[in-house]
Amino acid sequence: MPSSLRPALIALAFSITALSPAQAAEPAEPHSAAEPHSAHGEVPLAAEQIEKAGVTVTRVEPGVIAEQFFAPGVVIADQDRIARVPARVIGSVAELRKRLGETVATGEIVAMLDSREVADAKSEWQAALVNYDLQKTLFDRAAKLWDKRISAEQVYLQAKTTATTAQLRVNLARQKLRSLGVSDAEIDTLRAADDSANLGLYPVRAPISGRVIERKVDVGASVGGNNDPSELYAIADLSRVWIDLSIPASELNAIREGQKVFLRAPNDETLSGEIIFIGPVLNPETRSARVLAAVDNPGLALRPGGFVNATIAVRDTPVALRAPKSALQTVEGKTSLFVRNDKGFVARAVGLGRSDAQFVEITEGLTAGETIASENSFILKAELGKAEAGHDE
Repeated sequence: MPSSLRPALIALAFSITALSPAQAAEPAEPHSAAEPHSAHGEVPLAAEQIEKAGVTVTRVEPGVIAEQFFAPGVVIADQDRIARVPARVIGSVAELRKRLGETVATGEIVAMLDSREVADAKSEWQAALVNYDLQKTLFDRAAKLWDKRISAEQVYLQAKTTATTAQLRVNLARQKLRSLGVSDAEIDTLRAADDSANLGLYPVRAPISGRVIERKVDVGASVGGNNDPSELYAIADLSRVWIDLSIPASELNAIREGQKVFLRAPNDETLSGEIIFIGPVLNPETRSARVLAAVDNPGLALRPGGFVNATIAVRDTPVALRAPKSALQTVEGKTSLFVRNDKGFVARAVGLGRSDAQFVEITEGLTAGETIASENSFILKAELGKAEAGHDE
């Protein structure tokens, strides 16, 4: 025997003789049958336990990854949904019916003006109408006399001309009232002359529905004149707003009108819209272009002037497999998914590819049709951690 092996053999013999006979014959203690985690990375759970824990499962299948671009933006009012309430006549403000921030409906009366211009136009209409009724009656009488050859034809023709002229004056007076913004229904109510009626009162109506964002005048103020205010209110419909985005020139080739835009409102609600305008000119200082996105604003969570971070869906890329981002967990330093099996779930490391706001491409570790824990998978990770901690004790 070589002399170099003698020290090792002596040490081995000493360790064997140091064990008592009972210790040497005692087999290793098997795992208890009640131990919940019998395999490394496995979390046994029955279907009832999975449902009670609130773990949602889904099948891994092919899908689409929406490649995205992120850009900061500023909320501004939709310029197509802003209206000025004009003072279309010269007069004074008799009544203001809306305060700042109040909502209005299209056609709702928001103010009353007292206008001599309107009073004159209404009086002219009434006078023209009365004269026409008279001339129409005279013409009908002249026509009957002419039919019976009782009167001369010249009288008949003169009555006809006078009645026609009166009709033209009525039409002209109606058009004048229409040009002042008086509706046909209001004009028709003026047929009966009423001395007690204030013909100068002029109702101002809202051109669109929305909220009052600005009030220009006070009660009693003169409006409509050369040096007087020409507007009473500003109304904005904020149910849809614009997002003013600044896109670098290097990213413009990937941006198209009609692309989807997503953002998170201050109330944590996810809102969506689409790009409606891409500026043709670059800002010489920032080397970026102005891009506008129209976004629905339910609950008016987005306020003009506020800052947001928008996500632009640049393109859709088909992938062989994808999984929800909510399903991903880190197990032993590796990105993993919990895959459903006959006993419950088992943690499996996977490879990742492209991703969007909701999904991530799975490049390795899974096959199509397998079922994974897609929601509340952190519960499974916690259970796995408990089991491994128990094995280490």
